[in-house]
Amino acid sequence: MPMDPARPRTLDGVIAHQAGVRPDQAAVICEGRVVSYARLHRESNRTARAFRAAGIGPGSRVAYLGKESEEYWEAAFACAKIGAVLVPVNWRLTAEEVDHILRDSGTELLLVDEEHLPVAEKVRDRLPRLTALVPFGPAGAAAGGLTARKAECPDDDLAPFGDDETPVAQIYTSGTSGLPKGVVLPHRSFFNVAEAMDSHGLDWLDWKEGDKSLLGLPGFHIGGLSYAMQGFNAGVTVVSMPMFISSDAVRLIEGLAITTAIVAPAMLQMMLAEPSAARGALNSLRKVVYGGSPITETLLARCLERMNCDFLQIYGSSETGNFAVCLPPADHVPGSPRLRAAGRPYPGIKVKIVDREGRELPPGETGEICVSTPARMVDYWGLPEATAKTVVDGWIHMGDAGYLDEDGYLYVNDRVNDMIIVAGENVYPTEIENALTRHPAVAEAAVIGLPHERWGESVHARLVLAPESRVTVRELLVFLKGQIADFKIPTTYDFAELLPRNPSGKILRRGVREELLARAAATG
Repeated sequence: MPMDPARPRTLDGVIAHQAGVRPDQAAVICEGRVVSYARLHRESNRTARAFRAAGIGPGSRVAYLGKESEEYWEAAFACAKIGAVLVPVNWRLTAEEVDHILRDSGTELLLVDEEHLPVAEKVRDRLPRLTALVPFGPAGAAAGGLTARKAECPDDDLAPFGDDETPVAQIYTSGTSGLPKGVVLPHRSFFNVAEAMDSHGLDWLDWKEGDKSLLGLPGFHIGGLSYAMQGFNAGVTVVSMPMFISSDAVRLIEGLAITTAIVAPAMLQMMLAEPSAARGALNSLRKVVYGGSPITETLLARCLERMNCDFLQIYGSSETGNFAVCLPPADHVPGSPRLRAAGRPYPGIKVKIVDREGRELPPGETGEICVSTPARMVDYWGLPEATAKTVVDGWIHMGDAGYLDEDGYLYVNDRVNDMIIVAGENVYPTEIENALTRHPAVAEAAVIGLPHERWGESVHARLVLAPESRVTVRELLVFLKGQIADFKIPTTYDFAELLPRNPSGKILRRGVREELLARAAATG
């Protein structure tokens, strides 16, 4: 579905445009509730006016704490219409983590659903800039709630505000290495991929009339927010889930004949395990976009074998503002070595690999991945030094280790800080985790480095076994022999029911490492 060259490049412009072009088409479906483009436009007008009445203006931070709903998308477009900045808060966070985000962002108005009101009430007195705590959903009808506030406001259009450089969202990083930082994104971050694809005639990430797109990645995640906004820009229907439950996702795909979806690899694994998936419940899908964390070769092979649709891998970050690298459907060929790649940069985006001194490395050599993209963030909110460290001469330093091949395909090894050094040799955990999960008894693996007196670090693996499976350490050693170099083979193992993850679902290797180090210290 080619882009209209006259289509606006701001989120408020997008919803106004679609309300005029396709007023009766479903924009959002959430828990059976269907919101048309015309209604989403009108309700976001009311919400924008309710925000203004509460003292919110250009540059004000409006936070959303709660599970995903149509009110989330109303709030996003409402902020765009008055120049405010949406701060989505991961509802899985603890009260202390929520407190950090709300204080750091300087949130002035907090939208909160009924389930998370206790958290909001617990932290509200610590927030010096908070002027309004506004419940939504069923609690929104009470005095001071969002529904009650909107009822007092007209739904006619507001004058356009700002341009594509105006900040519109502040996404907090997942905090895998310290406190989360607020990534400030302007309107342009949500448009460049689709425009670049269209201008080059590429259909890697395409939209078709009548598409219904499932958001597996939540809207507080850059992947979910960006994908949804690209869907709205294309005028398709976004199917929004309050939270990802694999059985619900499969039921929605079958019941609504959903055609596209964006998910994390762990979500794919859970969906494939649903009994109805084997009976054809996923057959309406024509394209699945996956990303957010590495995918194991074993899982990807299962997906290609069992699902009759195109697959697209995305790689990027909140800091890149959008997807930066893509492994397109044409490269998803069973058995192809390209399946280990993250993909190629989108048109207009550049990738390079640098060493610790910032020197660019040739193809095949591993170093830190750097990305130059027109969608990049404005800055880290209130952190000029961290911004300067991450964005150097226009290049975003991703914190990931990887390399480029001769054809410009990017291969991501690991987070730079997760790299293990064994007797001077660099070891990347993902490679070992991929090898371990090829064993039929191993469902998941987290590989870390532990201090070692002789080698500097040794390789340790924590495993989650598949249901009703058993495996011995000796069997694993024999299995890995010949797959990876001897110095990469884990020398110690432990087993667990679950792996620690951050609120975005990424495995926290440092959580495993800290637990094992604390255990060792306690036992002397």
